[in-house]
Amino acid sequence: MKKVLVNISVASMFCMLAFLSHSKQLLDKVSVIVDQGVILESEIVELVDRVKANAMTNGQALPSDRALRTQAIERLILENLQSQMAERMGIQISDPQLDQTIENIAQSEGMTVPQFRQVITADGIAYESYRESIRKELIMGEVRRANVRRRVYITPQEINTLVELLNQQGDAQAEYRLGHILIGLPNNATEAEITDARERADKVLELLNNGSDFQKIAIASSSGSEALDGGDMGWMNINSMPTLFAEAVEAKPKDELIGPIRSGAGFHILKIVDTRGVEVVQIEEVNARHILIKPSIILSDTKAEQMLLEFRSQLIEGEADFADLAKEHSEDPGSALRGGELGWNDPNIYVPAFKEALAPLEKDEYSMPIRSQHGWHLIQLIDRRVDDATERRKEERAYQLIFNRKFQEETDAWMREMRDEAYIEVIDA
Repeated sequence: MKKVLVNISVASMFCMLAFLSHSKQLLDKVSVIVDQGVILESEIVELVDRVKANAMTNGQALPSDRALRTQAIERLILENLQSQMAERMGIQISDPQLDQTIENIAQSEGMTVPQFRQVITADGIAYESYRESIRKELIMGEVRRANVRRRVYITPQEINTLVELLNQQGDAQAEYRLGHILIGLPNNATEAEITDARERADKVLELLNNGSDFQKIAIASSSGSEALDGGDMGWMNINSMPTLFAEAVEAKPKDELIGPIRSGAGFHILKIVDTRGVEVVQIEEVNARHILIKPSIILSDTKAEQMLLEFRSQLIEGEADFADLAKEHSEDPGSALRGGELGWNDPNIYVPAFKEALAPLEKDEYSMPIRSQHGWHLIQLIDRRVDDATERRKEERAYQLIFNRKFQEETDAWMREMRDEAYIEVIDA
């Protein structure tokens, strides 16, 4: 009898394990096929739960679960497509690069990495999951830069025109924080599809004018990339936002609703969430040069650092010339041919580790080797100066403003094209 009971117990245990395994498979079933990849049900649930948690923290209203799920699937489709492209391109983020990025994030919050880790876990987020989410963001950023940058072309005439406009406006220019809702159109939309989209856009604007919550409607209805963020586009200078938007919002007051505005992507509705002026400040610029060594399978982190320490000793002893070492060894193609020289720049353009290494240096002084997400750097400060808004500076500023606008426009277009060309199948439950 005892043996029979044991056998029954063992059989029951196996049945239970089989049931649990089956339940797990049901939870993690494939919900969307995306070209060569898939999106699991658990990924959708996790993203929806995260949006709900953020909304609760910020006291933000949300649309129905069905609308949230649709938006979550769209975001995950785009992320999945970019991840597949990163794999094809061989783009990877190493653990040292990832650690450096997280350290920079922690420092920007005024914390050490252990303190930052405690805050993350206290919010109920597994630290390893957070690390991998940052890795994914970095990889997708590299994919976007690699694919979109070559689509951006800026003519000298565009720069000159904007410089003239900046001179007319003066330095105290307005910045706008915009909310954005896009009622999207497919490529080669028919007249019926255009009419239907216009009617939906008019209905959305009517709801907003009657007091409906902008963020809730954005999450429920927008086809824009910021939909799950409540349509929040963040702060933008009027010259760095899409031209279509700049013309519509200029001189408009806070809380103004604008639209629908037609573009190739569909009908846009904007809300001016807030405005602010730009402070006029003097900016210290630095001229520096560096030697960049990138660790690899062949060259370890330790060896890369030791290599730069040897270069530093040779330079201090007068046994080597910085420009010659940079031309021969630096893996930064943009500066190596110039002897490692980076030119006059605002130090804020550099990654935090590089900027912090520059800060205490005196003229002609060498840093110790420092690690950034790009690799190991040996830096020499050539000189410092206070920028007094020279023409060169204005041209650089104009270029960056135009580049930011065009990069965003081309990113949106590239992502739409990638989405349209992909094989997508949403599998019904």
